[in-house]
Amino acid sequence: METPFYQKLKSRCKNNDPLKTVIIHPTTSQSLAGAIAASEEGLIEPILVGPKHKILAAAQEADLDISTYRCIDTEHSHMSASKGLELIRTGEAMAVMKGHIHTDELMQAVVDKRHNLRTERRMSHVFVVDVLPDDYHKPLFISDAAINIAPDLTTKKDIIQNSIDLFSTCGFGVPKVAILSATEQITDKIPSTIEAAALSKMADRGWISGGLVDGPLAFDNAISKEAARIKGLNSEVAGDADILIVPDIESGNILYKQMRYLSGYDAAGIVMGAKVPIILTSRAGSVRARLASCALAQLYCSNQTL
Repeated sequence: METPFYQKLKSRCKNNDPLKTVIIHPTTSQSLAGAIAASEEGLIEPILVGPKHKILAAAQEADLDISTYRCIDTEHSHMSASKGLELIRTGEAMAVMKGHIHTDELMQAVVDKRHNLRTERRMSHVFVVDVLPDDYHKPLFISDAAINIAPDLTTKKDIIQNSIDLFSTCGFGVPKVAILSATEQITDKIPSTIEAAALSKMADRGWISGGLVDGPLAFDNAISKEAARIKGLNSEVAGDADILIVPDIESGNILYKQMRYLSGYDAAGIVMGAKVPIILTSRAGSVRARLASCALAQLYCSNQTL
């Protein structure tokens, strides 16, 4: 069953053209089913790139008819990534979707200069989690839990801007951005608190634009008005965050997987900062999460052209 926010995402895409999307190495039933389901919903127009015999086997396992889809045969995952990204470079597709391929392998191909996908901004990943109202009153965008291992200050600036751009371009308004650490106190014993304070000042001066940014904030202060009140925080962001910026990939990955496996939440996933959006969910992610990710990418690209 789809959550309300994911249904809202899909409904916003109804009047848009399907997004021409390269599916990189969809060699398992789950990775292939997500792409085909998104196509049947009118969200994407997939081009399947990978070993054809494995794709056909995955289709047979999932009882899918893929005879009408373009399929480019490759020998292995590395070639799948290279061939798929060529289609982006030549303008035959406008988005990339990860199939059954390691994130590191796909992103190595994405940053390869031959494919001309890089921009001046650092690439980063954004999870979009539709939290139930009993737990929190709106969806949460979480970044970066998949790409940048230990981001420095400049990289964190790009991570924040990428997240804001995704949020605002998709038509959700001006986001409230919480830069997380272990405490709301600024202390040299926890370097991420100092970086959070610096990033907040960058936003004050317009070096990060389009959102309300505050930090450092502990997780409880970011999502609980009561916790923020008890600690005496006077902040427009505290207790009402739309976007959570984590200090590093370890904390972000743990946060996302805790929400996924203990709370049961799926998460859409998009890589921002390249010339096209990269739909990147966990290889263990559900078809529902892949659908939501395709809807997010389609909405982002459609609104960019308005």
